[in-house]
Amino acid sequence: MDSDHLIPLIQILRGAYSGELAAAYAYRGHWKSVSHPEEREQIRKIEDDEWIHRKKVGGILIELGSGPNKLKECFLWLVGRTLGFFCHLSGWFFPMYFAGRLETQNVREYETAAHHAQALGLQSITQDLLHMAAVEKDHEIFFLGKVTHHRFLPFMTRIFGGTK
Repeated sequence: MDSDHLIPLIQILRGAYSGELAAAYAYRGHWKSVSHPEEREQIRKIEDDEWIHRKKVGGILIELGSGPNKLKECFLWLVGRTLGFFCHLSGWFFPMYFAGRLETQNVREYETAAHHAQALGLQSITQDLLHMAAVEKDHEIFFLGKVTHHRFLPFMTRIFGGTK
């Protein structure tokens, strides 16, 4: 296989695999901190999607003869658990805002991985990655849609820039 595409594909997928772990645990804390029943259920569903993506990405890594980065796994497990805990302390806006920004990055990451898979002729992997990008896009729309009219959004946009 072409190392110009295989190496970056594996690097992206290893990061995504561990990132899905952090996201799932962060969303678990997030949905448990939300009082509105419909938001709570939507975030719980998003957590489920992250676990599904993690399983798929893990399978792709095995198919490519690779696996997770154990150090990154430990670190991002801690990050996810910590973020999940802080959702109970930080109020409603910040978890929604940063989740939306994270999902924006995830969309780009899966699209880039799909590009590399396509270049390698891995059609089924390409389709899986594009599907995951579409699901992450739905997550992005949900979270960023929740903060669209919040009074803190202009301030956060000045600090962190736009989300696109």
